[in-house]
Amino acid sequence: MLSDTKILIVDDDELTRQVLSSYFENEGYDVLCATTAEEAEELLVLGTVDLILLDIRMPGKDGLTLTRELRVNNEVGIILVTGSQDEVDRLIGLECGADEYVTKPFNPREILARAKNLIRRVRLCQQVKSADNDDYILKAFDRWKLNPVRRQLIDEEQTTVQLTEGEFQLLKCLMDHVGQIMTRDQILDQIRNREWVPTDRTVDVLIGRLRRKLSDDSTNPRLILTVHGAGYLFTPKVVDVV
Repeated sequence: MLSDTKILIVDDDELTRQVLSSYFENEGYDVLCATTAEEAEELLVLGTVDLILLDIRMPGKDGLTLTRELRVNNEVGIILVTGSQDEVDRLIGLECGADEYVTKPFNPREILARAKNLIRRVRLCQQVKSADNDDYILKAFDRWKLNPVRRQLIDEEQTTVQLTEGEFQLLKCLMDHVGQIMTRDQILDQIRNREWVPTDRTVDVLIGRLRRKLSDDSTNPRLILTVHGAGYLFTPKVVDVV
């Protein structure tokens, strides 16, 4: 039920909070509001939320800092909602681990569409973890194994590395096309709706994040190669393991 789905809106602008909260409440969602990152942290301690609509520029701790801190141990969906038109801010937001980025003025229907897709993926991941079911196929490559249900990388010492939704979709796309050069356009077409991602640099940001989590040296990568003027190439052989 939508009433079981909690959305946290974090924005110091009262009008923005009212517009978003009213829209999502009318759609049947349980909505919480905070005016600062610090207030949002207090609400997050009290219970789990499925999605955060987060402004970047706020007094005190900003939205980018909160995003970075949440991504250490939290898989909540994060959509940055900001008045900044700066492309650098958008890319930094993605670097910090945000799943989506929307600029003001925005269309509430667009945010709702993104929110529904993101919430569905977050809830699925939570349900799988609650069931604690280990009966699934892992994808193995190089020294890593990918748990495609929990969106986790597992190394040789059984240490897990959590992937964000964007990182997971990118890795899955590359693994599905081993040995093939994938252009940025091809990757964007497969990992999300193109109208939501108007710049190719989004792929570059996600590639950088993924390389860091795979310990793949960006100056001399082995796993994800950059083919200049063409795109990216995933080199390791991928096998299924139980």
